[in-house]
Amino acid sequence: MTSLRPACSADFDACIAVFQGAVAQLTDTHYDTAQRRAWAPPTPDRAAWHARLASLQLWLVERDQQVLGFIGYELSGHIDLLYCAPQAARQGVATRLYRHAEQLLSQAGVRRVRTEASLVAVPFFVRHGFALRARQLVQRDGVGLLRCDMDKVLAE
Repeated sequence: MTSLRPACSADFDACIAVFQGAVAQLTDTHYDTAQRRAWAPPTPDRAAWHARLASLQLWLVERDQQVLGFIGYELSGHIDLLYCAPQAARQGVATRLYRHAEQLLSQAGVRRVRTEASLVAVPFFVRHGFALRARQLVQRDGVGLLRCDMDKVLAE
């Protein structure tokens, strides 16, 4: 049985581990080894990650106290992070997290949500009604990574 709950600072390291595992194991069809290492360095900057996670509305899905996925968003409607652990991929975890965040954002009066999706995540966001606005090439440690600026207008 899985549970959905708001994350707290004690969950940050588990979220970082989910991110690391997702990038390492779930993105190899779209990004090469150098790109994956630049995106998720083997030794993450925990202080920077903790600050980033603390600045977001952060929710997670867990089973048996193990984080299976998390979403981090801003009250402006920006979806900053949405990752699932490799063992939880394609099991509805991301959908559950996204739908919950969308509901909370809609209740808060947000009428448009946006994200910068990896190439791997684009089909997920398209299934949830997002449209591609632009492709972006970002640099991480001198390595180029392609991502997609996407958005969705929420129903009134």
